[in-house]
Amino acid sequence: METTTITDQDRELAKRCVNCPVCRRARDKQKGVAYFFVKNIEGSFCPACQAYEKVYGRKAHEALKS
Repeated sequence: METTTITDQDRELAKRCVNCPVCRRARDKQKGVAYFFVKNIEGSFCPACQAYEKVYGRKAHEALKS
C-alpha cells in the first residue's frame, strides 16, 4: 500500500481551493457552469484542486459530507 505524504504546501493549496469561489459553488450547487468547469477542466490543471484531493480524499467538485 502506497502512502502519500501531505506537506504544508499541500495544506496551503487545499485551503485556497476551499476558499475558491468557483470550487465552493461547484461543491454547494452540484450543477451549472462552475460544476462543469471544476469537474472537467480545473481539476486536471489547478494545483489547488489537486492538493484538495490529496488532503481531503475527494475531488474538488464533490459535495461536502453532511
